[in-house]
Amino acid sequence: MKEFSRIGVDLAKGFFQVHAVEREGTPAVTRKLGRAKFLGFFAAIAPCRIGMEACGSAHYWARELMALGHEVRLMPPASVKPYVKRNKNDARDAEGCCEAVARPTMRFVPVKSVEQQGQRALHRARDLLVRQRTQAGNAIRGQLYEMGLIAAKGSAGIKGLVERVEAGPADIPAALLIALRPLAAQWRALQAQISQLDEALQAQARAHADARRLMRIPNVGPISAHAVIAAIGDGRQFASARDFAAWVGLTRHNHDTGGKTRLTGHISKAGDGGLRRLLILGASAGLRHARAKPDKASPWLRGLLARRPVKVAIVAQAAKTARIIWAVLTSGKDYRDPAQA
Repeated sequence: MKEFSRIGVDLAKGFFQVHAVEREGTPAVTRKLGRAKFLGFFAAIAPCRIGMEACGSAHYWARELMALGHEVRLMPPASVKPYVKRNKNDARDAEGCCEAVARPTMRFVPVKSVEQQGQRALHRARDLLVRQRTQAGNAIRGQLYEMGLIAAKGSAGIKGLVERVEAGPADIPAALLIALRPLAAQWRALQAQISQLDEALQAQARAHADARRLMRIPNVGPISAHAVIAAIGDGRQFASARDFAAWVGLTRHNHDTGGKTRLTGHISKAGDGGLRRLLILGASAGLRHARAKPDKASPWLRGLLARRPVKVAIVAQAAKTARIIWAVLTSGKDYRDPAQA
């Protein structure tokens, strides 16, 4: 069997570019493989290290190559880019992957299982349906506002408007009802589909031991706990709690120079935006209760609210929650309230 020390692969839909190196200092072997011949090529060579960007279909192909005995490493595209030469093409992308996978300081992306990808798909489908429901609700609200009809903020106000459209009162022109009734029906259907996905997410969260432990953390509900498990699994790919908070995008940018430590005033917003949004929404709900009942809030949170704006305190609480989540996941222990510890 042909032996290579490492291989870089540039993934695509129909054709795959392979850049293989037998050992340092030897000429590289390059191949352009069709989809039908891709796995056959790797089945005919000895197991080796394979580097690919963590892009579309990367987790699927990583699982397939690992089943053949290869060591597959997925890398963030931004980390591979410095190793790609100018005048980008598929061959140079594969060469860049081959060079990047050999770097000792390279950060790798854990390969997700089929179960994890299915869990992630639930959240993406739910986010899409929520956006579509918001669009339909805003369209109904805007059209009725042009006729002098208004409603309260939030989902309760939209629900009232949908019920009025379905009832067809005299104060809504018949010509407008023709346009609004399909939107109202769409809003109802989206609401039902979102409820179904919420039930599935909650059932999966209750059935998962780690998710149940995460739900004991303040400001973490079943949807947030499920999203964390789907995104990072056991969390051991992060060396520290701050690394996880930075990956979610809840830490400030570093811009150090000349021996001076300088932090920017804004969070990086890197990583998983959906998970960051869930953590911030949970923190927002927690701070709303803390402001209403300060005696039940922690001394840290009361001090933070006393010296910083509310929105800054929300992000700080979300970052703290992310650190607690990592500690609970990696330690295997239940959350303990500091006031009771």
